[in-house]
Amino acid sequence: MPEEWRVLKNKGGKWHLGLNCESRDDHCHHPNNHGFNYFFGIPLTNLRDCQPGHGTIFQFHKYLPYRTMGIVLLTTVVLHYSGVIGRRSILSLMFLLLLVTGLLVAFIMVVPYLNCVLLRDHSIVEQPYKSENMTQRMVHEAVDFIERNSNRPFLLLFSFLQVHTAIFASAAFRGTSRHGIYGDAVQEVDWSVGQLMETLDRLSLRGKTLVYLTSDQGAHLEEISARGDVHGGSNGIYKAGKSTNWEGGIRVPGILRWPGKIPGGRQIDEPTSNMDLFPTVVQLSGASVPEDREIDGHDLMDLLQGRAGRSKHEFLFHYCNANLNAVRWHPQNSSSVWKAFYFTPNFYPENKMGCFHTHICFCTPEHVTFHDPPLLFDLSKDPSESTPLTPDTEPAFHFVLATMKEAVKMHRRSLKPVENQLSHANLMWKPWLQPCCSTVTQLCQCQLYQ
Repeated sequence: MPEEWRVLKNKGGKWHLGLNCESRDDHCHHPNNHGFNYFFGIPLTNLRDCQPGHGTIFQFHKYLPYRTMGIVLLTTVVLHYSGVIGRRSILSLMFLLLLVTGLLVAFIMVVPYLNCVLLRDHSIVEQPYKSENMTQRMVHEAVDFIERNSNRPFLLLFSFLQVHTAIFASAAFRGTSRHGIYGDAVQEVDWSVGQLMETLDRLSLRGKTLVYLTSDQGAHLEEISARGDVHGGSNGIYKAGKSTNWEGGIRVPGILRWPGKIPGGRQIDEPTSNMDLFPTVVQLSGASVPEDREIDGHDLMDLLQGRAGRSKHEFLFHYCNANLNAVRWHPQNSSSVWKAFYFTPNFYPENKMGCFHTHICFCTPEHVTFHDPPLLFDLSKDPSESTPLTPDTEPAFHFVLATMKEAVKMHRRSLKPVENQLSHANLMWKPWLQPCCSTVTQLCQCQLYQ
C-alpha cells in the first residue's frame, strides 16, 4: 500500500474486537496495532449495561439449570428429613447458593465500570463513558480528521454505536420521531451522515471520495428494553434477524456515493458482501490484494461502474460461529438465487421469528434443528424464505443441492485451521485484563474527555 495511504487511516466508533492479551495495557487487539493510525471510540460494544436504566445484557436467569437445581434442593430436603444428612449440610448448600447469587449480582453491578470505556488512541478518556452526546462527539472527531487530512488520501471508518442497544439519542433528537427512542436514534444517525457529507462537499472532496454506508447485520428482533419497549427495529419482508442467517439477519442495504465515478440513482440487485470492501479499497489505493492467502471478497468497482452486470460471488457461505449454516448460489446465466440451510435455529415462541427466550439465537445442537436434505429456497421467487422447495415442487432440487455440496468441498479445502476464538478459555472473563484508568477501589472511574 502506498505510504501516503498507509499513514492516514482513522477508526472511530465501535471496535468490538477486544483490547488486551496478557496485561491490561498491552492493547494487542487495539485498532492502532492492526493498521489504523488514530482511534476514537469504544474497544468493546455498546452494552445495555452502559446506559443506566436499561438493564443488563447478562441474562443469567435465562440459562440457569432450574430443573437440576430443584432436583438437588428437593433431594437435599428429603435426605435431611430422612436423617441421612444434618443441618450443617443444609446450611452449607444455602450458603453456596447465596454466594453464587451474590457474585452474579456483584458482577452485573461492576460491568459498566469495567467494560464501558471510551478511548482516544491508547488513552482512556472516560470510564464508564456517557452516551449523552456521544454521537455528536464522534461526528466532531470525524469532521476534524477529514479537515486535517483534506489535502492527502485518507481512509475513515466510522462505526456508529447507534442503533445498537442500549438505545440512546442526544437531547436535540429525543422525541423527534414517531417511533420512540429507536426512531430518534435512527434520525440522529441520518443527521450524522449528513454532517460527514456536508464536510466533504465544503472541502471540495465530493468527487474525490468514495462513501460506503452499510450495516453489519439485520435488526435485532428480540431486543426488548427493561421497560418492555421494542428496540429491535424491523426487517420488512425478510425472515428473522440478527444472529441468524435467514435473510432478515444478513441482507442489509449498501449505499454508495462517488460523483463522477459511480452513476447515481442505480439499484444493483446482486449478491455482494462486506468482505468486498477490503479488495475494493486496496485496488483503489493502487496496491495489490495479498496473494499468500485466500481472499473471499471481490473488487466492487466493475459492478458499481456498470462494466459488469453480475457479482463475482457465484457462491456465498454463511456461518454461525464456526459452523457452516447455509450456502447461497447465484448460477451464471440464471436469475435464480438458491439458498440451502443445513440447520436452522429453533424459534421461541414458535410463532415468532426469533429466539425470545435466549435473547439471540444460538448454534449449539440443543438450540437448532438439522436438515437432511437441507432446506432449499429460491430467493428470486421467495425472498421471505416462507416455503422450502421439495423434489416435487422444484425439478432441479437434487441438482442444486449436489452442486452446492461440491462447492462446499472446494470451499473447505481453502480453509486453514486456526485457534477457536470462541473457546471456553477465550470467552472466560479475565478481570486482570480489564482497562482501568484509576484504581480498583475507585471502580476504575475517570472523566477526562475534552
